[in-house]
Amino acid sequence: MGRRGCAAREAHGYIMDVNEGSALGVFTCELCEVSSPYSFSGQKPPNTRAIVLLEECYGMKDPFSPEREKFLVLGSKCCLCSKTVCVGTDCSLFYTKRFCLPCVRDHLWQFPERVQNEVLRKKSVQKTSSS
Repeated sequence: MGRRGCAAREAHGYIMDVNEGSALGVFTCELCEVSSPYSFSGQKPPNTRAIVLLEECYGMKDPFSPEREKFLVLGSKCCLCSKTVCVGTDCSLFYTKRFCLPCVRDHLWQFPERVQNEVLRKKSVQKTSSS
């Protein structure tokens, strides 16, 4: 028996529910609290042949596509603090690895200038729109 009462299997670096489309659990972003059921975790989405993701992530079959191999990445863990964060631009940034925005801000000087400028630009736009 698998996790949370559903049958699950691990193969080729990913975990998925053997009952197609059934959730393994619920992904929840620790920053914005968005949540969604996920049906796989790992770097290899189910029903895909040549796709290997660059990070261990949580995902689900694309509910808007009838094609079995289409999927959505919901989020991942921050490589510095291990918070679970969604892929939304207000919550995380992927630059070789997934970083939550608080860690990006704390370590901004370690990122390339282009990334620093984008984060600073976004921060100033947020301040302007909230004024």
